[in-house]
Amino acid sequence: MDNPFVFNGYRGKEYFFDREKETILLLQHALSGVNVTLIAQRRMGKTGLIFRLFDELKTTSSTITPIYVDIFATRDIAELNHTLASAILAAFPESSSIGHRFISMLKGFRPLVGIDPLTGTPQLQFTYQNPSEKEQTLEGLLLFLEKQDKPVLLAIDEFQQIRDYKEDNIEALLRTYIQRLHNVRFIFCGSKKHMMADIFSNPQRPFFASTQFVGLNAIPTENYAHYIRKSFSDHDRQIDDEVVDFILQWTRRHTYYTQRVCHDLFALNLPHVAMADATQCCSRLLTLNEPYFLQYKQLLTSGQWNLLIALAKEQEVEQPYAHAFLSRYNLGSTSVARRQLQTLIDKDLVFQETTKERSYYAVADLFLLRWLAREY
Repeated sequence: MDNPFVFNGYRGKEYFFDREKETILLLQHALSGVNVTLIAQRRMGKTGLIFRLFDELKTTSSTITPIYVDIFATRDIAELNHTLASAILAAFPESSSIGHRFISMLKGFRPLVGIDPLTGTPQLQFTYQNPSEKEQTLEGLLLFLEKQDKPVLLAIDEFQQIRDYKEDNIEALLRTYIQRLHNVRFIFCGSKKHMMADIFSNPQRPFFASTQFVGLNAIPTENYAHYIRKSFSDHDRQIDDEVVDFILQWTRRHTYYTQRVCHDLFALNLPHVAMADATQCCSRLLTLNEPYFLQYKQLLTSGQWNLLIALAKEQEVEQPYAHAFLSRYNLGSTSVARRQLQTLIDKDLVFQETTKERSYYAVADLFLLRWLAREY
């Protein structure tokens, strides 16, 4: 029996829940040629939303070709070119006429074409004599998409990674190439809100005011509760209302963590899920991840680790430099705490959330937060 709670990857729209408004909004922007900046916490479901949009495009429109590329692992323009070219080849297989033209076009950039031993898909690698050839290759890849008969929707995931590239001019370079394109529309996705906001809303940056912002927040409690109860009842299972309430509170309705807890509970194959089952499931998940969490302790100073524990115990901290907070957890001076907090943010262990009402800091990995609060 298929588990209805998917927490890793995208398995089709029948397993995709909610996000109707966001899907419609992204579809409208894609069809009207509006570039979008999609920002959400990591594991909130933005990648799944992109593939849900791609499904919708295939159903409602045969006039747009969607392409997805994840640049999280890239470190420079050369690796960006490799990743983008591989994504294009995946969208236009070499056996197709467009794929054949793409390979022919690439020959001018002297690529090495190989086969991925795990997936069996073609892999491209370029050789460069000088930095300008890397820029020419990037421009050539984008111009190839521009010349297609149908518009192309290029979704670039973890776009903020370009800020860590070795090349200082990458933002200006990309902006220059992109603003010349009329047949390619973009979705720039990112999980580091402060970096994405700086890229697209800072008047001094090349991408300033060039896109429409779309945010992705937690699914409303009522909607998620109904979905969980229905998913269990559709498989002749019963789950108590108090259990559903506990799950949504414990996971804070964060997509990945909610789906993971429900997935593991469903996998127990119990006719009736009670509170004890849910609490044991959550505890087991934390214990399974314990070796992974302990690695963080080895990578952090004692001061950074203690600050991480303090943030976990508080769950949300609006004033991390306030005397009361620093004293309560023996965190030292304001200047020391400021440096430690910035390090935790840089390492993606802590994020800052800003709403209309307030701004606060929190541990990024919710399972890590719950484990720290439990153990310390």
